[in-house]
Amino acid sequence: MSSFLELGVPADLAAVLAESGKTEAFAIQRDTLPDSLAGRDLLGRGRTGSGKTIAFALPLVARLAASGGSRRSGLPRGLVLAPTRELATQIAATVAPLAAAAGLKVTTVFGGVSQRPQEQALRGGVDIVVACPGRLEDLMKQQVVRLSAIEVTVLDEADHMADLGFLPGVTRILNATPAGGQRLLFSATLDRGIDTLARRFLVNPVSHEVDEASVPVGEMTHRVLVVDSTENKTTLVRDLASGTGRRILFTRTKHQAKKLAKQLTAAGIPAVDLHGNLSQNARERNLGAFSSDPADGGVRVLVATDVAARGVHVDNVDLVVHVDPPMEHKAYLHRSGRTARAGAAGTVVTVVLPEQRRDVKDLLRKAAISAPLEDVTTAAVTELVPERAPHVRPAPPVQQQRQAPKQRPAGGEKASASTPPSRRRRRPRSGQGSGQGGQPAGGSRQGGQQRSGGQGGRGRGGQGR
Repeated sequence: MSSFLELGVPADLAAVLAESGKTEAFAIQRDTLPDSLAGRDLLGRGRTGSGKTIAFALPLVARLAASGGSRRSGLPRGLVLAPTRELATQIAATVAPLAAAAGLKVTTVFGGVSQRPQEQALRGGVDIVVACPGRLEDLMKQQVVRLSAIEVTVLDEADHMADLGFLPGVTRILNATPAGGQRLLFSATLDRGIDTLARRFLVNPVSHEVDEASVPVGEMTHRVLVVDSTENKTTLVRDLASGTGRRILFTRTKHQAKKLAKQLTAAGIPAVDLHGNLSQNARERNLGAFSSDPADGGVRVLVATDVAARGVHVDNVDLVVHVDPPMEHKAYLHRSGRTARAGAAGTVVTVVLPEQRRDVKDLLRKAAISAPLEDVTTAAVTELVPERAPHVRPAPPVQQQRQAPKQRPAGGEKASASTPPSRRRRRPRSGQGSGQGGQPAGGSRQGGQQRSGGQGGRGRGGQGR
């Protein structure tokens, strides 16, 4: 093990890490930091949970602080590209305290939210932008941001960007950065065009690959439970969700994630969902609830699609459940990587129906995971869920009742419950503006006919739309 100071990390940045208990570098950090801090282009390979974010956050901040460049409107000096909003948000959360210690400002840029706050931040001047390619290109086309001053560019989860079809956009963005800037590319694999990207944009890069044995994952236990029917699968999933620790349940579709979260909550197991149909505010709210202590209103269960398989870093996730086995082995590994992080232990359970046995065996073989297929037993469930969280009675549904507007009957008397609806007619109140014949300005409805003035129906509410 090596300390960050021994690897050349500036003392003020090492102190920020020490405040959060990070004093010894993980393997990928130990291997890459001497080269990246020296300004070399770098290609880093390592699976999720290996510590890549700190491995690039430190040289990004250190080199920008050392260059002494000034902050200018719309001209950031550091750029991190990430494939998803969740990952961009979490990268920014890691970079921000380091940047603050060096006097640098950080902002995020991604779609699914209003563009205006991002425009304001960029025009006000920031040093580091953590961005998803789509929204960043939009802002570049609008001349809100220019990349001509970028000194350090980082590509994180490059293979996932390739899976999502972002490489053409990434290529255009990299072409907009200065050729002499430092570039750091981190990816779990070099397939799907990543090697071509590296050859085109990295100059004499050093390459570092972290093998599985050196990743600080603690003990990750894999279990595969076979259920004989959909009904028994539902019962098993509910049992697995009922434990006292945090757990993430992965489903294949957005609809299934939303439905399962509602079913668990109704069963006394509070859960939130995370999938692509949610707004950014809803995603952040649900992730915040999952990250919070249940004693402070948090929840223990997150039901998610593969949008959470990367970029969701929540401490102390005890259990990952593949409610629906993923389609390919990389998704299995990324999902599973939400537990057993940074030296902590965790368990991964795959729930399998009889007709899925062959596909799951093939999936595990490709993922290099050795785990026997076992029938569900009471003992197995008890072993996985030794203690259950208290049952939480779901809140009763809010009754949305439409109340009829208060109206005065003819003659100016208050309408009572016994007044027939046909006799309740709106009368002009004293002091209201009226037109000729006592009609309110803007018109009123009487006798089934409507009279309207030239600006009827707008009033003050029509202004400022």
